[in-house]
Amino acid sequence: MAKQSSDDLRILLLDEEHDRVSFNSGVESLDRYLKTQAGQDVRRKANAVFILSELSEPARILGYYTLCAMTISQGDVPEAARKHIPRYPLVSATLIGRLAVAKDRQKQRLGAILLADALQRAFESASTVGSSMVIVDAIDESAAGFYAAHGFVRLPDSLRLVLPMRLAGGTSER
Repeated sequence: MAKQSSDDLRILLLDEEHDRVSFNSGVESLDRYLKTQAGQDVRRKANAVFILSELSEPARILGYYTLCAMTISQGDVPEAARKHIPRYPLVSATLIGRLAVAKDRQKQRLGAILLADALQRAFESASTVGSSMVIVDAIDESAAGFYAAHGFVRLPDSLRLVLPMRLAGGTSER
């Protein structure tokens, strides 16, 4: 397969034109969410769902991620990240709730492209909605390693990782 140029890719909000039924990441819970729940979440504004596709095949979903607002207890923030956040009992954050790449397109850096876009959107909205960090709940150890390689700090004894918002704006994959 020819090397994918990021100029051939686009990331847009999920809409009715996207083929959710054919998406297969190899992770049943991520596939089921996109096929059965994502549309409702978008309509109800529970999550923003962003779709990665090629310009030449805009309906085909190559990957997706979700963003939503949340809070986390000050005590749950790792010491390494505390110096970058306000000292409130609850800290506002942006959650990357899900991130998945189509099975036949994995190992092509599409996950890094999706993550860079998610971080940029989180950073750009942080001054409007008030968010001091980005949080991910990794689905497994491999996913946790992916996020850690991109600067996220892992909470002890969990698959939750955090990144101070001021670091989210410095992404270079976009």
